[in-house]
Amino acid sequence: MHSSGAPFLDQTLWQPDRRRIESTNLFRFMHMLRERWGVDVEDYATLHRFSVEDMEKFWLSLWDYAGVVAETRGERILVDGDRMPGGRFFPDARLNFAENLLKRRDDEDAIVFWGENRARRRLSWRELYEQVSRLAQALEADGVKHGDRVAAFMPNLPETVIAMLAAASLGAVFTSCSPDFGVRGVLDRFGQVTPKVLIAADGYFYNGKAHSALDKLRAIAAELPGLERIVVIPYVSERAEIEALGAWAIRFDDYLAFYHAREIPFVRLPFNAPLYILYSSGTTGVPKCIVHGAGGTLLKHLEEHLLQCDVRPNDRVFYFTTCGWMMWNWLASALACGATLLLYDGSPFYPSGEVLFDLADAEGMTHFGTSAKYIDALVKAGLEPKRSHRLTALRTVLSTGSPLAPSGFDYVYEKLKSEVCLSSISGGADLIGCFVGGNPIGPVRRGEIQAKVLGMAVDIFDENGRSIVGHKGELVSTRPFPSMPLGFWNDSDGSKYRAAYFSIYPNVWRHGDWAEITPQGGIVIYGRSDAVLNPGGVRIGTAEIYRQVERLDEIVESLVVGQDWENDVRIVLFVRLRQGLTLDDTLTEKIRKQIRDNASPRHVPAKIVQVADIPRTFSGKIVELAVREIIHGRPVKNRDALANPEALELFRNLPELAR
Repeated sequence: MHSSGAPFLDQTLWQPDRRRIESTNLFRFMHMLRERWGVDVEDYATLHRFSVEDMEKFWLSLWDYAGVVAETRGERILVDGDRMPGGRFFPDARLNFAENLLKRRDDEDAIVFWGENRARRRLSWRELYEQVSRLAQALEADGVKHGDRVAAFMPNLPETVIAMLAAASLGAVFTSCSPDFGVRGVLDRFGQVTPKVLIAADGYFYNGKAHSALDKLRAIAAELPGLERIVVIPYVSERAEIEALGAWAIRFDDYLAFYHAREIPFVRLPFNAPLYILYSSGTTGVPKCIVHGAGGTLLKHLEEHLLQCDVRPNDRVFYFTTCGWMMWNWLASALACGATLLLYDGSPFYPSGEVLFDLADAEGMTHFGTSAKYIDALVKAGLEPKRSHRLTALRTVLSTGSPLAPSGFDYVYEKLKSEVCLSSISGGADLIGCFVGGNPIGPVRRGEIQAKVLGMAVDIFDENGRSIVGHKGELVSTRPFPSMPLGFWNDSDGSKYRAAYFSIYPNVWRHGDWAEITPQGGIVIYGRSDAVLNPGGVRIGTAEIYRQVERLDEIVESLVVGQDWENDVRIVLFVRLRQGLTLDDTLTEKIRKQIRDNASPRHVPAKIVQVADIPRTFSGKIVELAVREIIHGRPVKNRDALANPEALELFRNLPELAR
């Protein structure tokens, strides 16, 4: 039984047929395991059990199936596998991340780019390799070496991928922010990791407007100690005026001008050599700088792309993302499968909401990745891509960023395409990948994430650390996985790292998601556990309320928090309505009835308040915790983590919350 009292119905929306199942990487991988190890993996459930009970055989097999390029693999697969943290995968291996993404050198497309400003570009695998070679030589001439940081303040351009690969080829550490970040938001990130080289665009396009980033770039560079070079990519103007940035600034083409393409001498380093620094959202303080290793990132992404998402050579993989979200890093790794990256930069609704589907048709997109919020926006806009576009090649739709509501599942199959595997996925920057996600050989059930990801010992714990099914609790991992962070930057004793994930349950990773495993083995995520509402001692996930509220046509988006009130907590729901609408008694009662009838009386907010805007991070996530702080009169520590910090002021001293 569902813990709110409603039963989970097996509402299967899609089931692959035998022919489709037998065409998948996952099917072939299972056959390989049976041949190699004699193990009985007849379905996904038995395969997952094998993957966590015999991790050494699973990850060794994945390494071989994926064709990982390495100087050496070593005999040891997993050391200290009973320690969390502390388990180490392939401790004797030496490899290079970029070498594994640049295995192809032919004239087929490696990257296709569409910009909002109607820019169209494509790079072949040969051209990508040559550009990486030239930039790597330039960086090396500037003294960049293993362990140095290369930062990108960039839109989602081909040059961003080139910069990452060039840095990685040298063993340098790559980190990125999107150019819509404010100066302080960038410095809160890059300022902690002191890059030697900063690669930046002169601006970006969004919603029909060009936004120059040069003033921000000048202010950022002035406060980055140790910065020795700024490389500027002209994007919004053909000849960016970079003189004001100082003598260390150079245009991208000029930076590469002295270097001709040659064989790249990839620097092969230990499996856990640092590759990326990613950042937490930073809405409750200065962002955590999460350090990820080359081998762990490569292996985790290969597993997810090949097995969970069924990415094949020559597939055309798209994810709508900025360079400030981990999905950009995840997308880039599809190159390791021999797939083409489809990049888009700009607003997904400019000049119309059909632009991404135009890209899908024009370029034969096989994998369409986006956010649950974008799917909800398509619903609200009344778009029906199934009618307006062919989407012939599309096999997989991916959704993440926030839980996808059941109505979002309905929309994909009714209005987008009926013959796709809808893979709602969930993980985070913390692991640069997913805990739960798609299963291309299994059914898609309405409102449920399909499966625990292979190699991930995912469980749901109650407050006493007991495993539970059919009830809500904390999403945890009980065994190590390759892409566990190496640590946090400037956390020499590891205390902040251990406090972030291992302080609640000993030797177990607590991820911070409030979730449930269904009797069918699917997963439902109800929001962040630190944002869980607790009226009268009953724990309610925020997503349970969003799922109901945002089905109403009058509501564009919503945000719900708990307010301390009369020695208890009451639920407060904020709504942004369609233009021209006002929250009156009739609409208020309609919202309450929707929640009462479809969730429970306990979910009904004590207060419903109309607001003009809702604050969100640069990756589009609403910030419940920051709003909770504001309504209680407490300071919000890091407004620069927000895309629209001015929206927070709409929640301060609201008279509706004083009574």
